[in-house]
Amino acid sequence: MFSPLRALARCSPRRPAKAYRPSPSCRLPPRSHPSFDRRLSSQSASTRTPPKHILLVNKLRTKPVVDAIETLLSHIRQKYPGTVVFHEDRPDIPQGVEVWKSGDGAAPIDLVVTLGGDGTILHASSLFKIGAVPPVLSFSMGTLGFLLPFHIDDFDAALESAFLGKAAILYRMRLSCTFFNQEGKELGKQGDAWQVMNEVALHRGRSPHLDTIDVFVDGQHLTECVGDGLIVSTPTGSTAYSLSAGGPIVHPSLSALVLTPICPRSLSFRPLVFPSSSSITLRIGDRSRAPAGVSMDGQEAYVLSPGESVTVRASPYPIPCINRSSIVEPSYDRGKEGAGPGTEDDWVRDINNLLQYNATFRSKALLRHSRP
Repeated sequence: MFSPLRALARCSPRRPAKAYRPSPSCRLPPRSHPSFDRRLSSQSASTRTPPKHILLVNKLRTKPVVDAIETLLSHIRQKYPGTVVFHEDRPDIPQGVEVWKSGDGAAPIDLVVTLGGDGTILHASSLFKIGAVPPVLSFSMGTLGFLLPFHIDDFDAALESAFLGKAAILYRMRLSCTFFNQEGKELGKQGDAWQVMNEVALHRGRSPHLDTIDVFVDGQHLTECVGDGLIVSTPTGSTAYSLSAGGPIVHPSLSALVLTPICPRSLSFRPLVFPSSSSITLRIGDRSRAPAGVSMDGQEAYVLSPGESVTVRASPYPIPCINRSSIVEPSYDRGKEGAGPGTEDDWVRDINNLLQYNATFRSKALLRHSRP
């Protein structure tokens, strides 16, 4: 029996495997930031020079967070004198730090240190909507998440690696989002695109009616979606809202756009993965009976009426996240609560520990009964 796939395989020459190179749209521009090495042959890099200006971003100041901040600041002052620590302008700003405001004229930042959960990192990303993002060193505060490589008890070793230039960095792709009205004119200031780390979601919100959304890929009409909405996510965001809606899990080192429908009316509408060079436009259909809310990384951003649209593409400014991998020697003996830094792949560890990936009922039972 004739098989077009087999025929195509016979006609197509096999290409030798090549090492992964990030898409140009996911690389940092030549003058983006001096604090990390821009190796074009790898998605990973390492810090280059010791940071002189640190931005501290933390979640709501509960007592554990307050104690952690005080210990962290005391350690920086003693071991790294001359380092300036900033904090965003909030009522609960710690003592002994300088106020930092995002936007034009903001003080330069060499390293962002976050204390909290994944939401804290997303908030830190939102502070750098325009231009490059400094390396981000994230510490967990009793929470679990895919973006939290370090426990707060490991702050001394993690900071030392960053100051000595030994910290491994993974560029996590962001999305650049631009909104247009019915006439195709850009909404807001031209060139002032939203930068999103996880996903852009169009949804019907409180409306009882389904949204009708036309999807265009690189200017070509792909399909009309009738449902609760659509999600365009990064590989980092593939384990967030997109995963709950049935989307695929994508490794964060890949450069890709994930299109996931939310409760579509058609059962044949399945998630799609596009290269990072693609441009995806979501336009509210003229026949849509309700406007669509737009949320970005969990924050309400716009309400699009019929005829209005949003164009999503890969941002040229990814987020350089410092990983546990290669931070310290494998023989590092932490002796404290939680897993310490090591050479394992953060992502593989997380999908096993956090998602319990492919864990059967039998393996869960064995794990439960094997605990001391």
